[in-house]
Amino acid sequence: MNPSKEKLLNEAYQKFLDIGLSIDSSMDNLEVYIDKDVMGYGTTLDEKILSFSGFRELMHRQREQSEGLQMEWKLNPVLRRVLPQENAAVYADDILLKITMAHETVEMRLRCSVVMEFKKDTWVVIHWHASKPEAVTSEEDTFGLEEWKTKNEALEKKVAEKTAQLQQSLNDLKATQAQLIQSEKMASLGELTAGIAHEIQNPLNFVNNFSEVSIELLNEMEEAILKSDRDEINAISTDIKQNLEKINHHGKRADAIVRGMLQHSQSSTGKKEPTDINALCDEYLRLSYHGLRAKDKSFNATIKTDFDNSIGSIKIIPQDIGRVILNLLTNAFYVVNEKKQQKIEGYEPTVSISTKKSVDKIEIRVSDNGNGIPQKVLDKIFQPFFTTKPTGQGTGLGLSLSYDIVKAHGGELKVETKEARRPW
Repeated sequence: MNPSKEKLLNEAYQKFLDIGLSIDSSMDNLEVYIDKDVMGYGTTLDEKILSFSGFRELMHRQREQSEGLQMEWKLNPVLRRVLPQENAAVYADDILLKITMAHETVEMRLRCSVVMEFKKDTWVVIHWHASKPEAVTSEEDTFGLEEWKTKNEALEKKVAEKTAQLQQSLNDLKATQAQLIQSEKMASLGELTAGIAHEIQNPLNFVNNFSEVSIELLNEMEEAILKSDRDEINAISTDIKQNLEKINHHGKRADAIVRGMLQHSQSSTGKKEPTDINALCDEYLRLSYHGLRAKDKSFNATIKTDFDNSIGSIKIIPQDIGRVILNLLTNAFYVVNEKKQQKIEGYEPTVSISTKKSVDKIEIRVSDNGNGIPQKVLDKIFQPFFTTKPTGQGTGLGLSLSYDIVKAHGGELKVETKEARRPW
C-alpha cells in the first residue's frame, strides 16, 4: 500500500479509538473520520448506531456517564487486513481498559472490529462492533453455564447470609427507633417545660393575688358585721364573689396547661377528638417562644398570628398535632435566633403562624425570616436522623415524626424556602 495512504489509514483508526476510549480527546471534525451512514454495535443492547448523528449522540452520552473517571487502555492487535483494491480495510483488536474511580481501579476486556473505507482521499469508519467477552474457562462450556451455576450457588449462599444479617439489623433498628422516638418525645417535652413554667406562673399569680385580696375583704367584712353595716357587707360580699370567679377562671387555666403537658408526654391513644385548632396553635406558639426565652433571656422575636375564625373545631389527635406544631415553631425560633447571632443590621427576628380553611382541608402555615434551607439539603429534611443542627442539639427525628403524624391524619407536610443572602 502507498505509505501515505497507509499512514492516513492508521491515523483514522487511531482517531476512532481515541474518540471511543478516551473521555478527554477532542470530538472536533468527527465527520472527517466517521461516515454519514456509519453503522455500529456497542457493548450494551441500546448501543445500535445507524447514522453519524447517532454516533455523535452516543459519544456525548458516554462522556457524560464517564465524568470524573480516569481511563487508560492498552491495545493488542489481532487483525490488520486491507482489501486488494486498497479502498477498504478491516482492523480487529483486543483491548484492556482500566477505569479508575474514587481510588479504585477496575479492569475491563473488550474486543473491537472496525471496517474503514477510503473516500475522497481520506479513510472513514463505516462499521464497528465492540463486545465484552465473558470469562468462560472451559472450551466445552460455550455459554459458560457451569461457571454461571457455580457463581449462582455462591451468590445464593451469600444472599442467605446477608439476609440473616439484615434481619438482625432490622430487629436492632426497630428497637433503636423505638428508643429514639421516645427520646424525641422527651426532648420536645423538655422544650415545653420552660414555656409551661412561664405560662403557669401567670394564672398562679392571679390565684395568689385574688386570694390575698379576698382574705383582706373577709377581715373587712368581719368589721362590717360587728358594725351591722348591711350595705358594706353586701358590697364586700360582691367583691369576694367576683374574686372567687377570677380564682376559678385562672385555676382552670393552670389546670388546662398542666393537662396539655401531660397529654404531650403521653403516648398517643390514636383517638381523634374535636379540637379548637386556633387555640392549639396559639397555646403552642406561646409555650415554644417562652421555652426559648427561658434558655436565652436576650432573645426576642416578633410574633404574628392570623387565625381563620371560621374553622371551629376539627377532629384530630390533639397531642400528636400539638407535637407537630411545637416542632415547627421550635425550629422557626431556632433559625431566627441563629440568624440574629450574625448581627445583621436592621434584622428583626419574626415568626408567624396562620390557619386557613378551604373547601376540603385546613392549612396550618408556620413561617420565619431566617436564613432559609439550602437547596442541597432540602430533599433530606424529612429523612429520619437528618439534622442541620450541631451535634447534641438535634435528634434528626422531629420533622420525620411530624411528617408521619400529618400523613396519618390524611394531610401533607410541605416546605417552601428561599435561601437568604449571607452578609459576608
